[in-house]
Amino acid sequence: MNKATLKSEAMTRVGPGTPMGELMRQYWLPALASSELKPDGDPVRIVLLGEKLIAFRDSSGRVGVMDHRCPHRCASLFLGRNEHDGIRCIYHGWKFDVDGNCLDIPNVSNGNEIKEKIHAKAYKALDRNGLIWVFMGPQDQVPSYPMLEAALIPEGEASIRFVQRNCNWLQALEGDIDTSHFGFLHAGSAEPEDFQDDHPMRHTVTNRAPEYHVADTDWGTSYGAYRLEENGSMSWRIANFVFPFWTQAPNSDFLTNVGVRAWVPMDDEHTMVVLISWKKSPGAYTGIPLKNGKAIPGFAPTIDYLPNTNDWFGRWRPIARWENDFEIDRDAQRLNIIYSGIKMVFMQDQALTESMGGITDHAFEHLVNSDQMIAKTRRRVLKAALSLRDEGKSPPGISNPEAMWRARSGAFHTAAHEDWQVAYENNLKNAVRVISNTLLTKKQS
Repeated sequence: MNKATLKSEAMTRVGPGTPMGELMRQYWLPALASSELKPDGDPVRIVLLGEKLIAFRDSSGRVGVMDHRCPHRCASLFLGRNEHDGIRCIYHGWKFDVDGNCLDIPNVSNGNEIKEKIHAKAYKALDRNGLIWVFMGPQDQVPSYPMLEAALIPEGEASIRFVQRNCNWLQALEGDIDTSHFGFLHAGSAEPEDFQDDHPMRHTVTNRAPEYHVADTDWGTSYGAYRLEENGSMSWRIANFVFPFWTQAPNSDFLTNVGVRAWVPMDDEHTMVVLISWKKSPGAYTGIPLKNGKAIPGFAPTIDYLPNTNDWFGRWRPIARWENDFEIDRDAQRLNIIYSGIKMVFMQDQALTESMGGITDHAFEHLVNSDQMIAKTRRRVLKAALSLRDEGKSPPGISNPEAMWRARSGAFHTAAHEDWQVAYENNLKNAVRVISNTLLTKKQS
């Protein structure tokens, strides 16, 4: 392999022993909605970082996440009986608790003597704020809970959605930090006059080739796209990549925009997207622009799903998919009613990133100036993965979890020549928070 191919492999492969897979295993991963698991209910198949696992909730409400194979003869524990605070393999009756401890070996006379020596491969699991989190790294080195603001939204105040995307995690994530596609893919049929004067999208369609700055941050990378207003002020849209797979989009006002997306690798070619937002935030599509008295087509915020199944990749699949061309409406595209012909902003991104293939061929790309954020993020991710592998260096957010608390995206205005990072810090001081800094310190202690 040439050097470029080796870099691409290192960034995209997530299985055990790979540089990126080991980096991901240093963090808590959001894996399921808390509501997907019921006490003594059916186990659920999940795939995380190339590993086939089962998740279940025991009689006492505790959550277990473990390799689906019984350590006896490798029969699948998905078929097991979730009973009396443990999962029992139906092949020979071996039973395990949520920590992987063997509780019973009833098919041999000395089962009570040998069960202490048997252990299922289990991972730490945490049920918090409406999500089931899994830690797949060294089980004696569990990091603190993520201090990402949206992850701290109390249950009941958060909107949480899952969407499966059939492509590699990196190319899926990069759609969220692409600085110039919005004015085409999502709003190509819109005009500036379709938006209110202070709507962030108005600036996007006024100038579809924005200028911007990019920078490394304590939490990952950040960009600030800027456009000069007619009144002499500068319009800014700030977006972030936060280690290891989080993005924050600039789709509403900076002061109230509390939301995040996790691009969790299932395996090399499947990604589970977890979208978390604060119900008290205005939201990305509040005040959807009107055109001739009607909402602009293509901005609908809902996703239609296929029924969940028990397949390894059977959860949270959109109806619009590659097999039906994402339900593209060629007449709407041709008549410029919907620029892409595909309904729903998120699904427009889904279609394009999946169209690149399971793992995009980076050697075929021609990155340009508008791809600076993507290029910088790739370099940052690759450097962190190789530094962990070669030097044992702890990646961002592990040794300094408080850095994540400072990550915020959104739109604001400044004087024409004000430094964007200074303006960021000033706006951050006035931002509406889910919880106060004082409470944050108490929650983490």
